[in-house]
Amino acid sequence: MMHYSNWLIGVKNRASLRNACKTPPNTDWNNRGIVVDVKNNNPQPNEKTSELTVTTHLWKKGYKIIKKIGEGTFSEVVKTQSLKDGKFYACKKMKQTINSLEQANNLREVQAMKRLSPHANIIQLHELIFDKETGTVSLICELMEMNIYEFIQGRQTPLPDHTVKNYMYQLCKSLDHMHSCGIFHRDVKPENILIKQNVLKLGDFGSCRSVYSKPPHTEYISTRWYRAPECLLTDGYYSLKMDIWSAGCVFFEIMSLNPLFPGSNELDQVAKIHDVLGTPDQSLLQKFKQSRAMQFNFPPKKGTGISRLIPNCPAPALSLLYQMLAYDSDERITAETALRHTYFREIRLAEKKADTLHRVSGTMDVVESSVTPSSLEQIWRSTRLGKQLRGRYTRQTPLMRHMKHVAEPLVRRNVPHYPTELPKLNMVVPGPQISFPVPTMPAFTVTHRGTLPAITSKKCQSQLAKPRDESHRAAFKTYYMPPLDRKQGGY
Repeated sequence: MMHYSNWLIGVKNRASLRNACKTPPNTDWNNRGIVVDVKNNNPQPNEKTSELTVTTHLWKKGYKIIKKIGEGTFSEVVKTQSLKDGKFYACKKMKQTINSLEQANNLREVQAMKRLSPHANIIQLHELIFDKETGTVSLICELMEMNIYEFIQGRQTPLPDHTVKNYMYQLCKSLDHMHSCGIFHRDVKPENILIKQNVLKLGDFGSCRSVYSKPPHTEYISTRWYRAPECLLTDGYYSLKMDIWSAGCVFFEIMSLNPLFPGSNELDQVAKIHDVLGTPDQSLLQKFKQSRAMQFNFPPKKGTGISRLIPNCPAPALSLLYQMLAYDSDERITAETALRHTYFREIRLAEKKADTLHRVSGTMDVVESSVTPSSLEQIWRSTRLGKQLRGRYTRQTPLMRHMKHVAEPLVRRNVPHYPTELPKLNMVVPGPQISFPVPTMPAFTVTHRGTLPAITSKKCQSQLAKPRDESHRAAFKTYYMPPLDRKQGGY
């Protein structure tokens, strides 16, 4: 049985043997593994000449270097400005040399960014620039304000809960999108998580791998503080669940402003995990032993727990944190399930409400764009006619058609329809022409030639003088009395 000291000696011996047999990183770009603990801060003499050549090449491609943002083991990031539109971008210059443009396009990082874009929480690749003279590749990406490490560095007061929740929700969305596309990151840490105001985006896909690739993978991948137990205790037998462990470590660091497992070496890293979570069950250790050539055992130990480290952590956040930091990767929560956790309930409701409003506004825009002025006029006319039929005029039913003493509607079928604005009525008479504006009558013209026609006068007779029918005439004949003969001077 081997304890911590003997196990550490074996790890160091195997690491030194592996480093002695390892080929330089420049010879095999696609199968490289990032050793993040080593930094090359002493540039070679020819690096300055190469940097000047790259700067000139970027200028020819339409980009001006503003300042240096950061530097890693395999790349350097500078802030650039486009000479075409004046926009600012982040230029990631690779330190490894590439033989051709085709090889540059086949880089794992380039292929991953092309496959994952566009997404709201993934850094987008704007352009790839290859310098044939120096063999360097520059990736022009969107520029963010800072990374999570710079955001929390030196901060004295904890971040508000809604800020932490918003950032972790977006991080889980980026991981869910990556894993659904068949890629896992393998190097999730605060330095690779970029923010701009309230937007979070995951970047640096140089260590990503396909989820369908068969293990064993590179053992010493990811940064040590965020390395999952299966990466530490197996010979490269890990999967996409390692990203969830790293995200859980980032989650704790955002809330507490301190790293969760800051191990100084591989053994100390495992010890710090056991101090908090305790040693795993023997069944889990046996699973790890099956995929490791060297055997190991750990003395049983009960961890202090995460809740003691962050006593003011809300219960939903603590629940999600424990599920993300499950020692066994098979019991660890997935990114898709994490998005449905109770901790993100408010954000999900707000997203659902915003999505509903967006769909309603989109439907209204489609309706407005499909309605033409002619169709609007037709709708208005039909509406106006309906109001007239309902409110002003009598509706004529089939029963009314057979009734004689029903008042006819004001609008008759035989009456011609006239436009709304009627022209003036012109009457031509001898002498000066007079125009009579009559807006309510149809336009017609009456022309008289010569003199006006004579008016025939008719005698006005009483109703009794002119019988209305034959019966009245017969009555008058029957009771007709002859006139009296009056004599002059008496009777």
